[in-house]
Amino acid sequence: MKTVVVIGGGITGLSAMYELQKWKYSNGIDIRLVLAEASNQLGGKIRTLAQDDFIMEAGADSIVARKMEEMTLFEELGLGKEVVYNATGRSFIYTDGELKLIPEDSVFGIPASIESLAKSTLVSAEGKVAALQDFYTQNETFTKHDSIGSFLEYFLGTELVEKQIAPVLSGVYSGKLSDLTLASTLPYLIDYKEQYGSIIKGLEANKQKFKGRDKKFLSFQNGLGSVIDALEEKLDETEILKNTKVIKIEKNNSGYQVFLNNQEIIEADFVVLSIPNTAAENLIDDPDLKNEFSRFKNSSLISVYVGFDVPDSILPADGTGFITAGTDELSCNACTWTSRKWEHTSKSGNLLVRLFYKNSHPSYALLEKMDKEELLEIALGDIYKSLGISATPVASEVTKWADQMPNYLISHPKSVETLESKMEADYPGIILAGCSYYGVGIPDCIQNGIDSARKITQTL
Repeated sequence: MKTVVVIGGGITGLSAMYELQKWKYSNGIDIRLVLAEASNQLGGKIRTLAQDDFIMEAGADSIVARKMEEMTLFEELGLGKEVVYNATGRSFIYTDGELKLIPEDSVFGIPASIESLAKSTLVSAEGKVAALQDFYTQNETFTKHDSIGSFLEYFLGTELVEKQIAPVLSGVYSGKLSDLTLASTLPYLIDYKEQYGSIIKGLEANKQKFKGRDKKFLSFQNGLGSVIDALEEKLDETEILKNTKVIKIEKNNSGYQVFLNNQEIIEADFVVLSIPNTAAENLIDDPDLKNEFSRFKNSSLISVYVGFDVPDSILPADGTGFITAGTDELSCNACTWTSRKWEHTSKSGNLLVRLFYKNSHPSYALLEKMDKEELLEIALGDIYKSLGISATPVASEVTKWADQMPNYLISHPKSVETLESKMEADYPGIILAGCSYYGVGIPDCIQNGIDSARKITQTL
């Protein structure tokens, strides 16, 4: 009997195991399926918490709806009727001591019309004039493998990028724009530049792709943890080992020996490494392999939820949150007005906000040393400065994600390719999986889990 071990019980590992179990059922194959998770619960970066009348997501908080349109997973899990969508609203950038509106007619802060550029309150008249070079400057050197920061600054000017675009894009992709490629972020921009002669004109011509749907993100009535719970319930032919850390993997004559922290050794034919690169690099004693793993970079994040016994309507009308830019007044990088954006997260209609503190902020070195009570005080200070709210919190949750947020640098595609080649040559049957390599969104992780499983089933 063949044995498959999936290491890591996040959404990628669970999706891989679910696909393997479906294959086992449909083909009547006698195969042992083992999932090993180091912590006491499944889900990885999906972690839903309930406190008082609030639902809080300590990790990922939503799913890009359009990426799930061709997937049937939620229906298979019986979650179709529990899906909820985000409420739409205006987003702001906190700068110069106040909240300034991100122009509605923009994509990731990039103007999608000349009117959008003209009406922006975030950029000076000189900055707007500099952005007009987009309309008459041709692209002669940039490719999709170049830095998106350099590309945007060359055609739209430094001020527009620094004050309006970078705060949004850097927040989404967790990295400096100078370190991120067009290919890993917004590859269509270079196509628009070639086709329309202008990034702005290209976005304007394709506006419906970005503005045509209100329901851009989805979750579930009881939070994203519903997916994890449903998958765990479905995996009735899988040995799920919680509080079980894999400490090393060694080759043997027919496959691999997987050593667990409880002294057990599993003889495996296939292993799926659906864990962060920082954990995967320590499992195989191979200096060359560790060198390849070390090329991947990660950032850190602190998430702070604060719930109040005040109505959600105290917030600016139609707003859903803000990003900070060019200011030392606030320690946070961004603030989501969760109860406004996701009605299901506040059953009473009271205010729930979430603040994000990233290691890109100058004050992060101090923040990461603080305990939860100290971080809550920092968050309350940021809330007062930005929103003028001084109420006493009735609920809170502080979560630290140290070195857990993948950064897809310019070298990322080449690093993945090199690592894949070495794994295939020296460790056939061990499959790389997860957001360290193949996409950070939940739909990307689900698809990667499915693809990883199918690599195994095709071999079997």
